[in-house]
Amino acid sequence: MPIGIFDGVHRGHQLVLARAAEAAKARDARVVVITFDPHPVAVLRPDAVPLMLTTVERRITLLKEYGADRVIVLEFTEAFSNQTAEEFVEQTLIERLNAVQIVVGMNFRFGHRASGNVGLLRKYDLAVDDVPLLRDGDIVSSTMIRERIAEGDVRTAAKALGRAHFVEGPVVRGDARGRELGFPTANLGVPAGIAIPKDGIYAGHLVRASGERSKAAISVGTNPTFEGQTRRVEAYVIDAGHDLELYDEHVIVEFAERLRGMERFDSVDALVAEMARDVERARATLTD
Repeated sequence: MPIGIFDGVHRGHQLVLARAAEAAKARDARVVVITFDPHPVAVLRPDAVPLMLTTVERRITLLKEYGADRVIVLEFTEAFSNQTAEEFVEQTLIERLNAVQIVVGMNFRFGHRASGNVGLLRKYDLAVDDVPLLRDGDIVSSTMIRERIAEGDVRTAAKALGRAHFVEGPVVRGDARGRELGFPTANLGVPAGIAIPKDGIYAGHLVRASGERSKAAISVGTNPTFEGQTRRVEAYVIDAGHDLELYDEHVIVEFAERLRGMERFDSVDALVAEMARDVERARATLTD
């Protein structure tokens, strides 16, 4: 039974899940993952809540893709935060879920004031497997990945995640200015609280609900040339033409590489010329 927040389900999390799958196979048992929503910091320090790498729905999907047979989402409330570490083990892990083996990262803490750790788990009649933290230069963690995304370093974030960082949501109507300029874009309705890369132009992919994956040049920012105020994620599907209609479709936008920062241009012609160069740079950057 892996336990944790598992935001992003990064490569370190994937090691925990792989270890749990091995243990479950040996015991002829199921891999049941416990995760929490909202993020504990949202309850304990709401002024410092981190941006999430994925929605909780996507987190569940990813956990299952990496080996979970079942995912239990425990609501993290103020009352839950006051539960002692011993109460969590006895009432939730043993009485409610009949856990026989716990698999966690070696720095796992739980219970009121984070008083519980691997040592406490081992005092109970439970097999406990604490998985070493994954290092790839830095320790691979959700916090590190958030920092890289905030810097626009989506390549390093992808290496830590084991896949491209992405955002998702419905395609919503914007100003239709891209279509007027010859570069129609899908304006993504990203849920609040999700980590969006630093403003700029990116190469990446747009993935449709059907699974169709297309090369894209992606803009993140407020469109300063037109005095924009709203921060947006807009994806231009390369070579799709002007007939691609995506309104209201749920899509994923993956970030592969940051091409440049967001700029304000003195004229529309200068902007259009740079957009054409962005598309060619994105095309050259993407190999699939």
